Amino acid sequence: MVERDLVARGLRDPRVLDAMRSVPREAFVPEAVRGAAHDDRPLPIGGGQTISQPYIVALMCQSALLEGDEHVLEIGSGSGYSAAVLARLAAWVETVERRPELATRATAQLADLGVNNVVVHEGDGTLGWPASAPYDAIIVTAGGPDIPNALLQQLKSGGRLVMPVGSNRGWQELVRIIRRGDGADEGDFQRETLCEVAFVPLIGAQGWPEG
Repeated sequence: MVERDLVARGLRDPRVLDAMRSVPREAFVPEAVRGAAHDDRPLPIGGGQTISQPYIVALMCQSALLEGDEHVLEIGSGSGYSAAVLARLAAWVETVERRPELATRATAQLADLGVNNVVVHEGDGTLGWPASAPYDAIIVTAGGPDIPNALLQQLKSGGRLVMPVGSNRGWQELVRIIRRGDGADEGDFQRETLCEVAFVPLIGAQGWPEG
């Protein structure tokens, strides 16, 4: 999978590729779709949610420019797969999931695999997790109409935020934000578009409304 779907499509960060090789994606999907776990496509995990395709997980991790000592916030724990990959790339990961059943399942699966540098929180991810802010990097695994201001303010100076953004609930652009200073003005945030993507909607106070 790594050689076929990641390296062949231009992903080069050796730490990201090693993390993708080491985390068993099949452990994070329902048994009914486990045979497709190494396909480069999203798969259903219940509750209308999906596990992202491996290429996109790797691309977002690579775009966060992680070196190993970072404190990372993930929005949208889902199955826990992306958090497990991030755990191999950063010192500590906080991940927020709005659906209690997914948060519980992700916590259990991460524990089963011995991942001990991730904590799963239940809550509104559009508000981030201010109790542990600021963060060196923030990765959002659902698409919002805009970047929540709460997340921007929880980013360290020099920190990176990677998130799908778009006015359509089904299609977005994957963007990277780099905070260049401690201010809150637009000029303190450098924005870059990476590619077009399709994510489930980011639901919450600073995202899409429920339904």
